Amino acid sequence: MTPAALRFAVASVARLPLANLPTPLQEARRLRDALGGARKAPRILIKRDDLTGLALGGNKARKLEFLVADAVRQGAKALITTGATQSNHARMTAAAACVAGLECHLVLTSKSGEPPLQGNLLLDHVYGATVHHVPAPEDAKLALGNDEEKVREVESALHAAGKAPYVVAVGGSSPVGALGYTLATAELMEQLSAAQARPSRLYYASGSRGTQAGLTLGAKVCEAPYRVYGVAVSTGEPEKTVRAMNAANGAAAILAIATRVGQDDLFTDNNFIGEGYGIPTRQCLEAMVLLARTEGILVDPCYTGKGLAGLVAHVRAGVLTPDDTVVFLHTGGAPGMFTTEFARLFTSASL
Repeated sequence: MTPAALRFAVASVARLPLANLPTPLQEARRLRDALGGARKAPRILIKRDDLTGLALGGNKARKLEFLVADAVRQGAKALITTGATQSNHARMTAAAACVAGLECHLVLTSKSGEPPLQGNLLLDHVYGATVHHVPAPEDAKLALGNDEEKVREVESALHAAGKAPYVVAVGGSSPVGALGYTLATAELMEQLSAAQARPSRLYYASGSRGTQAGLTLGAKVCEAPYRVYGVAVSTGEPEKTVRAMNAANGAAAILAIATRVGQDDLFTDNNFIGEGYGIPTRQCLEAMVLLARTEGILVDPCYTGKGLAGLVAHVRAGVLTPDDTVVFLHTGGAPGMFTTEFARLFTSASL
């Protein structure tokens, strides 16, 4: 299927414009030079989805265009979603609710009581969301805790108040949410054609797997030249792979296309998680500083920093060669840098 044909298929689905599209595809020449130049490093292109615009930008805007439109179509009056305290998805869902004129309820996991009002959490309150805190999981490598019971409680209360709620899956990782990056693939393929680039890999930070679902379905539909290469920020296999497969195939069904995604089509590198979700590794912090000081681009310590760390490590290990071209999908997350915890970690790292 051509990118134009994919756009035509997606055009039949309800969508609320939330993102500034297309986002730029930017060549990172100085980053390449810092990694050894054209004799040692691949050509690196950065897909700037940190510039989608909504609530300081990020990948969730693409998913929320379809999810919020679906909520409005169903007559919802409120959105409910879940995430960690510094969830980018929660912050952008709160902003999308404002655009659509809906209430927003966020069920967020917290390690201890009321967390400091900073970073993404501060913006949740600026956007008027009602925040419900629940305990974080005991396993630090996981993103979420026992939040399902609280979601059901909030959902029941909203129904009782006559405010039909719409529950957005964590990270927007559902068939409807996966449409965002299925469509984004058409945009990227057009940009790659214009840049005369045939990348071997598309790197991105992989969390709840909704982005993976859309990217993988889109790549398969459009016969993309690259491998969709996720770098995990939290554990959860094999359940997360199954979630991605179901979301991708559900999206294909919505679009009435025959393509289906199998587990063998889905790949996630689990070597860069470190001590746990939301805890930046030394490699992550070094990659953040490297990109900031070569390209002036910020990546966050929870998601994009770990994704970039995977790409940088592969260049230095010779996994990627000068003959390769790679794309790094920048999925946003800058507000996660503006916390006292990150400041402490960054300062102690002495970078």
